[in-house]
Amino acid sequence: MKPPKEMRVFPIGEANDQFREYFVGQSYLNMISTEQVVIGNVTFEPGCRNNWHMHHAEKAGGQILLIMAGEGWYQEWGHEPRRLRAGEIVHIPAGVKHWHGAAADTWLQHLTIEVPGENCRTEWCEPVLNEEYESLEKGA
Repeated sequence: MKPPKEMRVFPIGEANDQFREYFVGQSYLNMISTEQVVIGNVTFEPGCRNNWHMHHAEKAGGQILLIMAGEGWYQEWGHEPRRLRAGEIVHIPAGVKHWHGAAADTWLQHLTIEVPGENCRTEWCEPVLNEEYESLEKGA
């Protein structure tokens, strides 16, 4: 299955096998920049989402998502989920537990910008349960 043509501004890259254990479903990764600021093009097949996770840093850090195409979800721990659509931006401060991924019936593509900081690292946590994800889709 190929993503729609509107998701081909940047090549989707290869299957994201390096991080497969932290995703439910198939994602693809194309690193756009690894100099100055790290930017990755992440493409999610319909229904794909990543596990809950946090971007830690001793100073600054965090992540910015630029939604390029498709629709999906973003949720911070303890907060209501947010529907994502092309053209939206999500600012994620360091230390905020969250997840993001595609809607059940459409692809999602976003650029992920790693905010520079000191001693940055990602902590991967538990998956988003199918029951939780499916309840979002029913309420959409």
